[in-house]
Amino acid sequence: MSVGALEQTLRHQRSAGRKLLVPYVTGGLGDDWLDTVRALADAGADAIEVGIPFSDPVMDGPVIQAASEAALAKGATPHSITDALRRADVGVPVVVMTYYNIAFHAGLDRFAHTLQSSQVAAAILPDLPLEEAGPWTAAADRHDVETVLLAAPTAPDERLPLICERARGFVYAVGLLGVTGERTELARSSLVIAERCKAVTDKPVLVGVGVSDAAQAVEVCSVADGVVIGSAVVRRMLDGEGPAGVAAFVASVRAALDAG
Repeated sequence: MSVGALEQTLRHQRSAGRKLLVPYVTGGLGDDWLDTVRALADAGADAIEVGIPFSDPVMDGPVIQAASEAALAKGATPHSITDALRRADVGVPVVVMTYYNIAFHAGLDRFAHTLQSSQVAAAILPDLPLEEAGPWTAAADRHDVETVLLAAPTAPDERLPLICERARGFVYAVGLLGVTGERTELARSSLVIAERCKAVTDKPVLVGVGVSDAAQAVEVCSVADGVVIGSAVVRRMLDGEGPAGVAAFVASVRAALDAG
């Protein structure tokens, strides 16, 4: 299968010697969430992950859960978020993160088509295991939507290459067991899973879950190709820092990664 737009972008940036930075934004959180997405692209994000809120977000910790609840309370729906993205002209690849029930309820082929027509390059469905992903990945492939798969710290050695082989866009190396959230220090498991993934794939390997600030991003990128930062971004959205304030944080992470 040909390499998609997200993976092409990330490979190009990696080849140029750049460490990859993908911030996460909860779609529908505040009237200015789309302005935040654009501001993060301008601040040096290589791609942006947009969460479609779900009522039972099993992977997400208290910050992103609170953000999802706030967005749902304001009337955010999968359609409202994808419709906004269709008109957004972000400037970097957009990755949607949501749960399988959203895609299943919409109809897999219809949901994949909606993402494609909304200028979404890729999707992450964190509660969909590799062994059950076939119907979704087939639909996604038909519509040129890259399926980013998660590699957990507990993945057995014989299973990890299968996850990396089927992943499109990048391999999402989960930094630690548990839900998303900010931590005071980087978990050793972040470095271990990054190293294990890098040993079995040439696809970009980004670590997410438990990467909270610039210093931790630099540390994990001593092994990984890049990072996904979610809770630290969303907390600033919840705190009312606005697009400029959130972008300033992401720009500081970008500067630290560029400085090495």
